[in-house]
Amino acid sequence: MPTFVPPVRDMQFVIEEIGALDRIAALPGYGEATRDLVAAVLEEAGRFGAGELAPLNPVGDRQGCRLDAGKVRLPDGFATAYARFVEGGWNAVAFDPEFGGQGLPWLVATAVQEVWHAANMAFGLIPMLTQGAVELLSLHGDPDQKALLLPKLVSGEWTGTMNLTEPGAGSDLGALRTRAVRDGDHYRITGQKIFITAGEHDAAANIVHLVLARLPDAPPGPKGISLFVVPKFLVNADGSLGKRNDVTCLKLEHKLGIHGSPTCVMAFGEDEGAIGTLVGRENQGLALMFTMMNNARLAVGLQGVAVAERAAQKAVAYARERVQGVAPGRDAPGPILHHPDVRRMLMTQRALTEAGRALTYFTAAQLDLARHAPDKAERAAAHALVDLLIPVVKGWATANGVTVADLAVQVFGGMGYVEESGVAQHLRDARIAPIYEGTNGIQAMDLIGRKLIRDQGAAMDALLAAIDTTLAELAARPDDADLAPVRHGLAAGRAALADSVALILRAQAGDPAFAGAVATPFLDLTGVVAGGWMAARMALAATRRLAEGAEDQAFLAAKRTTARFYAEQILPRAGGLAAMVAAGAASVTALPADLF
Repeated sequence: MPTFVPPVRDMQFVIEEIGALDRIAALPGYGEATRDLVAAVLEEAGRFGAGELAPLNPVGDRQGCRLDAGKVRLPDGFATAYARFVEGGWNAVAFDPEFGGQGLPWLVATAVQEVWHAANMAFGLIPMLTQGAVELLSLHGDPDQKALLLPKLVSGEWTGTMNLTEPGAGSDLGALRTRAVRDGDHYRITGQKIFITAGEHDAAANIVHLVLARLPDAPPGPKGISLFVVPKFLVNADGSLGKRNDVTCLKLEHKLGIHGSPTCVMAFGEDEGAIGTLVGRENQGLALMFTMMNNARLAVGLQGVAVAERAAQKAVAYARERVQGVAPGRDAPGPILHHPDVRRMLMTQRALTEAGRALTYFTAAQLDLARHAPDKAERAAAHALVDLLIPVVKGWATANGVTVADLAVQVFGGMGYVEESGVAQHLRDARIAPIYEGTNGIQAMDLIGRKLIRDQGAAMDALLAAIDTTLAELAARPDDADLAPVRHGLAAGRAALADSVALILRAQAGDPAFAGAVATPFLDLTGVVAGGWMAARMALAATRRLAEGAEDQAFLAAKRTTARFYAEQILPRAGGLAAMVAAGAASVTALPADLF
């Protein structure tokens, strides 16, 4: 059974058709991102992911990480693979050439990153957090911080982390207690952080920690948080490494999955205090950290897509090989692929994975437009769509990752429950994605509160208008037997979403519990409909390419079939989710607390 085949053709199709690569390549600074170059990058990334990273995935799961006297050893082969990752320039794909980056669009970098997470999710977490650190320092670091840190972070020679959570401050960052005390031109940091991904490891010469802490005279709550750069080794003025900073890994968490990724309990300042430098201004740290958090949320949504791809591939391979029973219309036992219920599971995996990939890539392309489009209005519109869709991508795509991995176990049957088959690892790995970088419940509250109610539905109206454009394109092909159900399904989903938006804006002011009670079904509703929109757009693009005589006829026909399945088997969920939104908070909050 193959371990992993990078879906390069599918990724390239989505980049070109949904990400609108030609439009992105026309933006200032992105002229080199031609179709041929992107195809070459994806092929090389696929080779590295399949050849170097995928074989290490079960190794990391079995061995885990080891902590010895404050030093963390990654599983066998990880450090060597990371050195080759850096040597290949893979960490630098999306970053500023001024600091050694390749300057390619986030659209392309997102696709490349999918390969790392699909091949080896635990490994992919190291560059994922590093890229967030690069983006944060690129936007908010001072000239000295950029000059000293960015070249090594961009190359990947040094890695980055995000230090938010504490034992007494999980999602409520306003309650954090880590302290920072001014000491000349720097600060002394003391405190403990938990759940720090790659907080300590042996793959990089230095680790740059981005740490939230509170000054002694800071106001209480979120407004009193500052952000600091606290490297594992201090960095001299010439860029060389100095003495070890007062930063220690106390413990490694024993987790359900992603065993190859070290999740650390970090102690800052157990002796004289860890030396850190301020990013931005005092008491503005949480706002700055959202740059890194949003980057991570989009990347975690991508993890959901990636682990879904990996699990779905295994399910299809097993369904082709496993002989069991006589399927309808056949006269002898054969592969379970022919059983309709197995087909239903495999098609669900396929439809959710492809729609999630398209929505994630679309959001990445909008991020490129928001930063580089010459027209101010276009930048603003793209920025609004990015803000609206990031919680949807993070929440919906990660939930789908768990669903698809769970279906893979089901396709395997009893063998799926046995670790030696390898499929259970994907379910265990996938389960963290709906939790970290803000739980999916927090994403739902962000979507309904900050992204819908705050602007009274303006960004959502833009999304609905874009869906209307696609519906009009579908309506222009009334005789297409595959596209007609796609149009009907998307139209019904669009109506359910629009009705729910109107209801929320009307009802939430009169009931303080309303938004919280309906936030999760509303996020799911938005994801289901947005995914249906993506499926429809892919079907239309495939239809156009078929009419133009493209060579990959079977691949394009499959896009149309998958879109029809999505419309008939997944989009109907929109009606049920809309009914849950319409029910409001009454039954959610009715049971007295003492009866739980």
